[in-house]
Amino acid sequence: MEEARQYNVHDAKTHLSHILEQVATGEEVVISEAGEPVARVVPLHARVRRAGRGSLQGQIRIREDFDDLPDDLADAFGMR
Repeated sequence: MEEARQYNVHDAKTHLSHILEQVATGEEVVISEAGEPVARVVPLHARVRRAGRGSLQGQIRIREDFDDLPDDLADAFGMR
């Protein structure tokens, strides 16, 4: 794994837009104060993009006995 780029606080303030561009492409950036790392800027996990309704049509199979409760569970819940 490649080592994270490091910026001092002044450079981080000056070049924040550039740092955010780097992070958006998956890089990690470390911000240091007096040579000591104080923060790590990392990309957020991408949000799950939901497909439209019916996008899984034909890919999911539900067994015919899906709604059938096993006898022992039906007894435990007083359903028989």
